[in-house]
Amino acid sequence: MNDSPVDALLQDLKNPQEAVRQRATQELWQIWFQQKGSQGCELLLQSQSLIDEGNMSEAEALLTGLIDGQPDFAEAWNRRAVLYYLQDRFPEAVEDCQVVIRLNPHHFGAWHGLGLCLAALGEYRQAISAFRQALAIQPFALMNQRLILECTVLLN
Repeated sequence: MNDSPVDALLQDLKNPQEAVRQRATQELWQIWFQQKGSQGCELLLQSQSLIDEGNMSEAEALLTGLIDGQPDFAEAWNRRAVLYYLQDRFPEAVEDCQVVIRLNPHHFGAWHGLGLCLAALGEYRQAISAFRQALAIQPFALMNQRLILECTVLLN
């Protein structure tokens, strides 16, 4: 990926104007889905259709095959983490989120997902840390602020 447009978009996530942040968010997702070209993007969209239809095992097989063939495709790992999260397979989702973050440290979706999984596992301190990482990338993401507060309450 060409870093200069990505760096500019990451800076736009910190812009006080909501329209600028929304455009940057959409463009980053597009870049991440398109990392392996139109074929990779099409397979990700196909996996989402399978998930939407409730064909979780087919979606998992498709995503696992994509990961096996292209292990540096961060969004394939992220999509599989989402699938695992939807199935309450939190330890597996955590592992996949961690791979996404290693491949793409600015992936606010993976940081958010990691926080959700850790919270579901009762690991509230680690969840707070993950939500804070997501918030550092997207400081206006109110959902992460709310989740930090919820996890903090659960610590007591």
